[in-house]
This record gives sequence, C-alpha cells and structure tokens, in this order.
Amino acid sequence: MLELALKGNRNYWIWMGGLVAVMAVGGLFYIDQLTHGLMVTGQSRDVSWGFYTAQMTFLVGVAAGGIMLVLPYYLHDYKTFGKITILGEFLAVASIVMCLSYLLVHLGQPMRALNIFLYPTPWSMLFWDGNVLSGYLLLNIIIGWKVLEAERNWAAPPKWTKLLIYLSIPMAVSIHTMTAFIYCGLPGRGFWLTAILAPRFLASAFASGPALLILLSLVIRQISDFDPGKKAIQSLAVIAAYALVVNLFFMVCEVFVVFYSNIPSHKAHFTYLYAGLYGKTGLVTWMWSSVALMVTAACILLMPILRKNEITLAAACAALFAGTWIDKGMGMISGGFVPSPLHHVTEYSPSHHELMISAGITALGLFVLTLLYKIVISVKVYNQSGRV
Repeated sequence: MLELALKGNRNYWIWMGGLVAVMAVGGLFYIDQLTHGLMVTGQSRDVSWGFYTAQMTFLVGVAAGGIMLVLPYYLHDYKTFGKITILGEFLAVASIVMCLSYLLVHLGQPMRALNIFLYPTPWSMLFWDGNVLSGYLLLNIIIGWKVLEAERNWAAPPKWTKLLIYLSIPMAVSIHTMTAFIYCGLPGRGFWLTAILAPRFLASAFASGPALLILLSLVIRQISDFDPGKKAIQSLAVIAAYALVVNLFFMVCEVFVVFYSNIPSHKAHFTYLYAGLYGKTGLVTWMWSSVALMVTAACILLMPILRKNEITLAAACAALFAGTWIDKGMGMISGGFVPSPLHHVTEYSPSHHELMISAGITALGLFVLTLLYKIVISVKVYNQSGRV
C-alpha cells in the first residue's frame, strides 16, 4: 500500500517538500548540538530537563488518547467510530515517533538510549517507559496496517489482530502512567510528588488526543473526498469535554491540597507558576493563559449548541490543545525544577537550537502522519467510490 503515498496533487508535494526542508534545518541544528553538547540549550544545573522533555511528555498523552477510539469501537462495537479509529491509531504512531525522537535529542549522546535495552534494570521507570513506548508503537503499526490492508481487500482482518488490539488498550494507559511515575518517583521534587499525577496525565491525554483528532478530521474533510463522519466527530467532542472537566477538577484538587496543607516546599512551585517567586514571573502569563484556554474550551464543548457548530468546535479544540500543551508541557517541567530543592529560582526558556530542533522533529511527525493518512484516505475513497 505504500505506493498510494506516492500519488498526490501539487499541494501535497509542496507540503511534503516543505516538511523535508524543515527536517533538514532541524537536522543541521542537531548536528551542531551534538558537536557542542547540551550547552547550546537553555538547560542548566538547576533545570536539567527542558523543552524536549516537555514535548515528549505531552506527545505521549496524544498517543495515549487513541484509546478513546479503540475502546468504544473494538470492545463495545460502537460503529460510529468505524471510519476514524485507524486515524487515531496512526496518530499514535506519529506521536510516538516524535516522542522517541525527543528522547534521543535530549540525551547528550543518543547511543546511550540503547542502555535501556542492553542493561535492563526492572526497578527503573525509564526501563519500563522505554519498553511500553516501543511496544505501543509496534502494536499500532501492525494493527493499523493489517486492518487497513484487510479493508482494501474487502476482507476481515486476521483473527490474531484482535489479540493485539486488546493488548494495545492497557498499553495505551501504561505509556502515560509510566511517564508520570518517572516524575512522581523523584522524592526531591515536591511539585511532582503526588499520587494524582498519573490520573491527571491520563485525563489531559484523553482530552488533548481526541481534540487533535477532531481538528485533523475537519481538515481531512476539507482537503479530500473522505468524510470521517459528523456523528463520530461530535462523539469525540463529548469525550474530550468530559475528560477536560476531569483534568480541571484534578488541578483544583492539587491546588487545594497544596495550599490547605500549607507546606512551604510544595507551595513554592505553584506560587512560582501562577504568581511568580522572588520577582521571577517568566511563566505566570503562560499558566493563566493555559487555565483560561482550558476553561473556555470546556464551556464551549459542554454546550451542545456551540459544540455542534464546527467553527466554534474547531476553536474549542484548538484552545483545549493549546491549554493542555502549556500546562503539561512547560508548566509541568519548569514547575518541577523551579524553585530547586535549595530554593533557588533559576528560570528556563528554550534556546534557538531547541526550538529549531523541535521544529524538525515536529516536521518529521507530520511527515509520517501525512504519509499514513494519505494511504488511509486513498483506501477509504477507493472503497466508497471505486477509485484511488
């Protein structure tokens, strides 16, 4: 089916060429980072994880969000998701490709990533996280490809794919749970030292993943002959709405516990993020913008009259995605490192190198996603109208 990705109009090839160009620029900056080390990033002794880790954390959630399609469609036979389930699976593939790429560029020497597999340490969360991410990537590639291939041939998927589908459901939960455990397993970081971190990660994942898929479905409807289905999009919007409400509830619970308990080391992180600390206010505007975006998105998505209007739906999904990206990206990483255990406030902002390398990785993810979606759309359109 790969040959289907080699057919496209002029706009398709301009888009793909642009992504390759961005990847090339990002690659040049990465070569410079390999030459000079992580000193070209904005990271420091006090803030040793930065934009790369923030992006990786958020994208793991986007990948895990695919379970919101797989679970209803395969376990509860919710036929409405029949057209778009594979879009969610391939979105997970592209997201994990970006996750693993961010992991590699975060390491000073990318070959060190092999130590996870060459020298397994079962008591390390990094070991489990590396394995579940790789496993989930492989599962989604096999499942998506085999199901699409069967659809193209007007046949039923192989029976063994059902087992892989069932296995992918707990794997989707585990990839983000393990990511959360990496953070809350560090006792010196009060901001992350909470048992609610994994549920909070999953709630935001089940909101941001469907929100992005809705936006992609609306774009696909505009640029191709394939219609993912209005009912499927609306069902996803309802899922995103309630997952976002749960995420906001968890945030309120965190704020209550931190300030009611009045533990200074825990309060300091929230104070820095939302009010500033010792005159340092680098993330205050960003964090309040995140709250405003998520609350606005929740209000729109919970009102049927606004949710059913595709213009306001798209705006709400974009706001949801941006709000959770800020909160679970830079807010989660910087919030854990600032202030330091010695109560030093060392603010962090990504360097030009980090932004350009991240742009290259994003282009890589979009390149993979475009290839996969081009194949999906071609098969779907062929089945509907008899032409590719």
